Amino acid sequence: MKRTYSNTSARLILLFTLLLTAGLSSCNQDKPETTTTTIKAGTWRVALQHAGGVEIPFIMEAETRNDSTILYLVNGEERILVDEITTVGDSVKVRLHIFDADLIAKVDDGKMAGRFVRNDLTYPYSVPFTAEHGNTNRFKADPADANYSYDGKWEVVFTDTTGNNYNAVGVFKQNGNKLTGTFLTETGDYRYLEGQVDGKQLNLSTFDGNHAYLFTATPEDENTLKGDFYSGMNYTETWTAKRNANAELADANTLTFLKPGYEKLDFSFPQIDGSGNISLSDEKYKGKVVLVQLLGSWCPNCMDETKFLAPYYDKNKDRGLEIIGLGFERSPEFEKAAPRLQKMKDRMNVNYDLAVAGTSDKEAAAKALPALNHVLSFPTTIYIGRDGKVRKIHTGFSGPGTGKYYDDWVADFNKTMEELLAEK
Repeated sequence: MKRTYSNTSARLILLFTLLLTAGLSSCNQDKPETTTTTIKAGTWRVALQHAGGVEIPFIMEAETRNDSTILYLVNGEERILVDEITTVGDSVKVRLHIFDADLIAKVDDGKMAGRFVRNDLTYPYSVPFTAEHGNTNRFKADPADANYSYDGKWEVVFTDTTGNNYNAVGVFKQNGNKLTGTFLTETGDYRYLEGQVDGKQLNLSTFDGNHAYLFTATPEDENTLKGDFYSGMNYTETWTAKRNANAELADANTLTFLKPGYEKLDFSFPQIDGSGNISLSDEKYKGKVVLVQLLGSWCPNCMDETKFLAPYYDKNKDRGLEIIGLGFERSPEFEKAAPRLQKMKDRMNVNYDLAVAGTSDKEAAAKALPALNHVLSFPTTIYIGRDGKVRKIHTGFSGPGTGKYYDDWVADFNKTMEELLAEK
């Protein structure tokens, strides 16, 4: 699921973004900052314009709370709160949750037009979008009657433009024209997807504030599909699928492991508040069960895992549990990486320790933790017993958008933790 852009493209995108932001301000330079421009309460259909000539649509809901506007990004059952909104004249800037990304647009009554800007040092880009108030249809308002069932489990292969491929499992739930589901891979899932079946055509999309995805497909016969995957500014892949109720991925507990000769993990990384380094040899962690979470503030699967781990820690810390989040961020500079993790900590009520461990490059992360055979995914979660020995390593995360797979992970997690916490 790697997204690549050339350095030249990245520089041009950043330049454009700076000009765009400046333009939104300069066009109102005679107007003081104001909140007179408002995003109308209600439902908005937003359409990002992918370079492949397709729209990546999503639904956004606006509400008024304490005289301020808040937004929700809606994907199926998911509602992501967005409440950092600033206005200057007829322009609005929406900071997107914990991510280093914005929606910047002109607002004209029931319309918006602007750019989705991802301020990402590794994959920066800017995508034009339009939005329409009162339109509740993610895709067509009047799709043709669904005459094909996508319901169930599918064995999937994604192929990028260079010919590289990876396996996935598609799980879909269909009710007439309405379709929801996701794709699971060995490094994580594509989270909540929502869309429709238009005749025989599959359309699914999602937008989490940092990633925009569109999946389309048509059947080749009763049990096989052929489709396209569009992401962000211009990324594309193709995918094929076979109906298979027994489709499975490799066991996530076997993909990452300690190299021969290692029983323990050793590291020392600076805490995000600058108060010193964190090490498993610190007195705070001795004799306790410790979870080490490899994560990034840019990573939606990490966001899902953190939503689970944060309250779990609060409930179980008095039983001899500690969690250490090792942040691998886009910026190599502590002064830029630490605030990104701090924002995640504040927004998600994380009360366990976080440290800046390095950059989001998986090879660099593996070098930072040389006891591991590799770092295949963010997140990766390492379970350590009271004796300081690594007991289990889980690669990736199947979030709540995966339904039963998430429930199975929760059950396995709870079983493992009860066993570890019960040890003396």
